[in-house]
Amino acid sequence: MARHALVTGTAGFIGFHMARALLAQGWTVTGLDALTPYYDLSLKRRRHAILAEDPSFEAIESDVAEEGAVAALLAARPAEAVIHLAAQAGVRYSIEVPRDYVRANVTGTHEVLEAAREHPPKHLLLASSSSVYGAETEMPYREGQKVDTQMSFYAATKKANEAMAHAYAHLYGIPTTLFRFFTVYGPWGRPDMALFKFVAAMRAGRPIDVYNHGEMQRDFTYVDDLVTGIAGLIDVPPGDRPVGPKDSLSPVAPFRIVNIGNGEPVKLGRLIAAIEAALGQKAERNLMDIQPGDVPATWADASLLETLLDHPLPRTSVEDGVAAFVDWYLTEYEGK
Repeated sequence: MARHALVTGTAGFIGFHMARALLAQGWTVTGLDALTPYYDLSLKRRRHAILAEDPSFEAIESDVAEEGAVAALLAARPAEAVIHLAAQAGVRYSIEVPRDYVRANVTGTHEVLEAAREHPPKHLLLASSSSVYGAETEMPYREGQKVDTQMSFYAATKKANEAMAHAYAHLYGIPTTLFRFFTVYGPWGRPDMALFKFVAAMRAGRPIDVYNHGEMQRDFTYVDDLVTGIAGLIDVPPGDRPVGPKDSLSPVAPFRIVNIGNGEPVKLGRLIAAIEAALGQKAERNLMDIQPGDVPATWADASLLETLLDHPLPRTSVEDGVAAFVDWYLTEYEGK
C-alpha cells in the first residue's frame, strides 16, 4: 500500500516541487492550497494541473487557516507524513499587510498543529525560514544560535511558528521537524523573487533593481536540492537521542530544527552574471539602497542535515540552477 502524505501549499513554488517529488517516489499525496492571489493565479493553477495528471494526487482547494479544515482532511484520510509548506511569503509585503501574515502563518500553522494533535502523523514537518536569524552576524548560521532579532514581520511569524511547534511537540509528543530555508529558486519559481523579476525585466528591455547597491549575499538553494533534503528527513523523525554535538534536538520534546541550504554565500553580482550568460544579454543595473526588513547576507551551515541524511545533500551551482530557470521561463512565457 502506498505511503500517504498531506502537503499544504501544493499550488505554491516549493509545495509543487515537494508533491511532485513524493509522487515520483510512489507516495499518494493530498495537496491543500487556498490559491490566494498574492501573485499570478494562473501560475498556481498550472502547477496544480501538472500534479493532477498523476492519479495519486488529490487537490483540495481550502484555506489552511480555516478552523478545522486540516483536521477534517486528516480524519478522512490519515497521513504518515504532514508537510506544512503553505504560508504568506514575502519579507517586504509583510510590512504592508501584516494581518495577512498573522492569518496565514500563525493561525494557519496553529490549525496544522491542532490537526496533528487530533490525528497524529508519524512525522510532522514544517517550513521555517532563514529570515529568523535576523540581525545575527555570526555565519554560517547554525541551528543552535540565538534567534531573537528578527528584522521583518514575516520573520517574526516564522519564529512564532517554531515556538508553537515546539510547545505542541512537548505537550503531545508529536515528532516534529522544522526546516529553515535559504533563498530557494528554480523552475516554477515565484514572480516576486529576484531571479524571476530580473529575467522578466531583462527580457522586456528594462533595467533591474539591484538593492544595497549589489552588496547582497544569499545562500541560493536550488529547489530540487531542497526537496531532496525534505524527503530524506521524512524517515528521520526526532526521538530522544541527539545525533551529535551539533544536534538541535530539544531536551524536552521530539523536536528538531534543521537548516536546508547550499552552504555557500553567493554575491548578487554572480547571480546576475549567471542570468546574463543564460540569456545571452547584458543587464542594465538600477542600484538602490537596501529595503526595510532585508538582511545583507545569509549563509547556512547544513552539516546537521547531512548527518541526519547520512550523505551529502546535492548542491546545484548557481550557474546550473539559473540556466534551468531561464530554460523554463523562456518555454513557459515565450514559447521558446
